[in-house]
Amino acid sequence: MGVREQATWTRARLGAGGPPLDLLTARFDRHRYAPHAHAEFTIGVCVGGSEVIDYRGGHISTGPGTIVVLDPGETHTGAPATTTDGYAYRALYADPALLSDGILGGPPHFREPLLDDPELVTALRATHTELSACPDPLEAESRLPWLLTALARRHSTARPVPDTIPGASSVARAVRDRLADELLAPPSLAGLAADLGMSRYQLLRAFRTTTGMPPYAWLAQYRVTRARGLLETGLRPAEVAPLVGFADQAHLTRWFRRVLGVTPAAYRNSVQDAA
Repeated sequence: MGVREQATWTRARLGAGGPPLDLLTARFDRHRYAPHAHAEFTIGVCVGGSEVIDYRGGHISTGPGTIVVLDPGETHTGAPATTTDGYAYRALYADPALLSDGILGGPPHFREPLLDDPELVTALRATHTELSACPDPLEAESRLPWLLTALARRHSTARPVPDTIPGASSVARAVRDRLADELLAPPSLAGLAADLGMSRYQLLRAFRTTTGMPPYAWLAQYRVTRARGLLETGLRPAEVAPLVGFADQAHLTRWFRRVLGVTPAAYRNSVQDAA
């Protein structure tokens, strides 16, 4: 079997016109990173094999299901832990401010770089995979800051901000109205939060508490409802997708199946046959 040295970078935007956040998908058999540091938090999830990292004067070893958090400015390396298995991981590089929104006292500090949190591993891995395939700005801004805040609140030394959001239902209603009005080019959540005089974390919490879902999921379901009406007029899925704000037919199909259990093409055929 040949050597597998693969690395793919994806740049997501946190909201329309928002700051970038880089996602790395990597699989290495032999690659060894030279000592280096990042200006951002490095947050990785091991998904295969094992890796050894030189960090803070010691060595840390990762295995599948492990979260690694490396603080900004901390020099580190990375190499396969054995000569046979290699290592595979998903990583993201987050500005410290993204981990500070739901806590008190500025950027968090992580005493331990290895974290055991199966629920967060599953959420981070799924989010990384889906955004790498389709880095929708609203989806990225709805999911990544929320998960990074959860990481800081659960595992750093920081204290969380209070979770009670006065007028949460009114906040959610205002956000829903804006997203519905601007479904082809939705505004950033940071901008909406600023308009409402709150932080993005507070907006996300108010929205989730009220609707039971994050803003991108609510908008996707609203778009699916609009798409149904257009498909019933005879338009093809490829024509409908951009009319309701999906990136392409694949993006429409992914959400149509999630919401209705069938593809948009199958739905169109069924309603046309009935007609």
